[in-house]
Amino acid sequence: MGIGILGSFLLLTVFFRPLLCQQPNTDGFFVSDFLQKMGVTKFHNFSAHFCSWQGVGCDSKDENVVNLTAKSFGLSGVIPDNTIGKLTKLKYLDLSNNKLTGLPSDIWSLGSLKYLNLSHNHISGDLSSNIGNFGVLEIMDFSVNNFSGKIPDAISSLSSLHSLNLSKNLFDSEIPSGISGCHSLESLDLSENRLTGFPNDFGSTFHKLKFLNLAENEILGKDSDFSRMDSITHINISGNLFKGSVVGLFEGPLEVIDLSRNQFDGHISQVNFSSRFDWSHLVYLDLSENHLSGEIIKELKNARNLLYLNLADNRFSHQEFPQTDILSSLEYLNLSGTSLIGQIPQELSSLSRLKILDISKNHLSKRIPPLSNRNLLVLDVSYNNLTGDIPLPLVEILPRMERFNFSYNNLTLCATEFSSKTLLSAFIGSSNGCPIAANPALFHKKAPKHRGLKLALALTFSMVFLLLGLLFLAFGCRRKTTIWAVKQNSYKEEQTISGPFSFQTDSTTWVADVKQANSVPVVIFEKPLLNFTFADLLSATSNFDRGTLLAEGRFGPVYRGFLPGGIHVAVKVLVHGSTMTDHEAARELEYLGRIKHPNLVPLTGYCLAGEQRIAIYDYMENGNLQNLLHDLPLGVRTTTEDWSTDTWEEEEDNNSIQNVGSEGLLTTWRFRHKIALGTARALAFLHHGCSPPIIHRDVKASSVYLDMNLEPRLSDFGLAKIFGTGPEDEITRGSPGYIPPEFLHPESSSPKYPTPKSDVYGFGVILFELITGKKPVEDDYPQHNDGNLVGWVRGLVRNNEGSIVIDPKIRGTASQTQILEALKIGYLCTAEVPAKRPSMHQVVGLLKDIEPSQQ
Repeated sequence: MGIGILGSFLLLTVFFRPLLCQQPNTDGFFVSDFLQKMGVTKFHNFSAHFCSWQGVGCDSKDENVVNLTAKSFGLSGVIPDNTIGKLTKLKYLDLSNNKLTGLPSDIWSLGSLKYLNLSHNHISGDLSSNIGNFGVLEIMDFSVNNFSGKIPDAISSLSSLHSLNLSKNLFDSEIPSGISGCHSLESLDLSENRLTGFPNDFGSTFHKLKFLNLAENEILGKDSDFSRMDSITHINISGNLFKGSVVGLFEGPLEVIDLSRNQFDGHISQVNFSSRFDWSHLVYLDLSENHLSGEIIKELKNARNLLYLNLADNRFSHQEFPQTDILSSLEYLNLSGTSLIGQIPQELSSLSRLKILDISKNHLSKRIPPLSNRNLLVLDVSYNNLTGDIPLPLVEILPRMERFNFSYNNLTLCATEFSSKTLLSAFIGSSNGCPIAANPALFHKKAPKHRGLKLALALTFSMVFLLLGLLFLAFGCRRKTTIWAVKQNSYKEEQTISGPFSFQTDSTTWVADVKQANSVPVVIFEKPLLNFTFADLLSATSNFDRGTLLAEGRFGPVYRGFLPGGIHVAVKVLVHGSTMTDHEAARELEYLGRIKHPNLVPLTGYCLAGEQRIAIYDYMENGNLQNLLHDLPLGVRTTTEDWSTDTWEEEEDNNSIQNVGSEGLLTTWRFRHKIALGTARALAFLHHGCSPPIIHRDVKASSVYLDMNLEPRLSDFGLAKIFGTGPEDEITRGSPGYIPPEFLHPESSSPKYPTPKSDVYGFGVILFELITGKKPVEDDYPQHNDGNLVGWVRGLVRNNEGSIVIDPKIRGTASQTQILEALKIGYLCTAEVPAKRPSMHQVVGLLKDIEPSQQ
């Protein structure tokens, strides 16, 4: 038996000899210790020499580790001391795409590092001032982490640095003046942080800089800050607060320019083509959502390599369509909201590579030319004054497009096989111009089978149309076309309707003190030639009958109605008092009507009826989040009656969206994440994309609506300002359960008036609602006595018990880790101290990082 034991011992000794050979205080020992303590063993044969291990590179003598790559190794937690921090000869370290949360204290002693990549981890806290020890570092990437606080001034010691990427973190305050010491920088990315400013000599410091990205911060600066950047080829400063003339930024060999969503002014047409700026290099130009005026660039002949051009939503003067056909490489063109007049030029068809064309929200008139751009994927000509038939060559390519919109024009279309959903979303206000013998195979060109059946159907439809025509003639129908929108029951009398008018709901009585209903105008922003009056509102809502009442909110009752022409609207009567004069209220409502974003409910128009201010919105078909998530069983629509028989929509059309819960959308994390991201984008636009910024003041679940396409849209933005007489007004502070703590605790030193950070708090509550399925107050919160959602969730998150709060309906529909990451975002948004809450730009970035992948 003793011989057997001795033999076993010798065998084990031989087997583990390579491990025992990793002597303490050698690079092999430190790497082995690092990998084993981090739980990474399956990819490594520790019996082999450490220089042969995966991700390990050694010097020529195989003594020292000079390269360590552990990208996507599944590392998690804090890296322990006395492991990789002892690799004194290390030059290349890549720990990206893991789940690291902290760094060892001795990592800053790696003075030989030239490449350091810690991106796409979960590392939090301040960035150590010991970063200055990396004196020979050339590439540093700490992007997509949770670093916070100030960027340390010690960064000035990194004089050899060529590339610095700190994007998608939580850095705040100004970019330190010490960054001027990094005079070798060629690439700098500080995008998607909370930075507020930078040094005065910023531009003149970086003569070698080629790539600059400061997008999605809160930087207040001016155009001169970027002067003398002689080598710059890519500049992206979008989504900030920069001001000054845009002309001064067109210098050097720029290829990519993104200045969108700032406050730049000036005339872009004044850029001097004989200056140092070479237009032939330019491939990407985005100047959208600024304050540019004057004329659009008249002469683009020197920008022949341009692929992307976006000038949308500026203040250009009225002008005809610019000459763009010479831009033969153009793939993206957005001239939405640029005051274009005249007609769409036929020459656009020559742009054979064009994929996206948006010329909406202009004053274009006459007919649409027969555009036949074969690569076109997105087309938007909505909100213009276009007339006539949509050309057949264009109609034929619509089915293969990703998106198109012809709404709010005066167009005619024969679309025998468009779904009712498409008709009601992409052709609002268009007329049916089909002849009796319309070709039903226009959009679905399939193999010619069942010809007999098709012929029979065609004859049947022809007979039906003929009989309908005779019936219309018999009853003296004067209208020969049909508008694709819901017909309205007429309550409007021909005679004069006299007031004042009094209306009552369950909770309030309101009075419209007007003498003649047809003498009070209703303003519809996109249809200024429609002479609507208060009498039309009476007709549209059945004299504000309770049967058309959709809801009663803090501002007043909301009614459903159909204005003449089939315009489907929600009419919000703002019954609370206001100190604003009629002129001031009209000016504010006109301003709010110009605020457009895919995730905002559009303000269609308004009416000033005596003391009452009436806001008119686009009707949202699928109700609001409060009703869908809490008040109604999943899948029940928030409609008061069935109007579907008065529409083109077929009740048996399975493709139409009649039931939100038909596919269990609200029982999936993917859909709830979509609602959260859309709402965050809306708030980010209000805070950072509007000048001055718009504070919502009442962010809550009942303000988030779902449109016909189930896209989330935020409503009621700007209304609190119309009603509040001062910052102290209760109406401006939010709804129960959504009111931030600084308003509830008078002793707090935080601002007692609404700020963007109070909106962020409200969004955090919505995010908690989406994750938990619970109401913000008066719900069941297990093991919590305070009776509110925020206190319950934050307490469990602090105790690492966040998984308890996840709504059972969405469990198993996505990775629990993903949902818990969203919970952490809500935790950040509901911080007690406003300064610790992220901006909505940062929230958008955080939510995008955990966006569920397509299944």
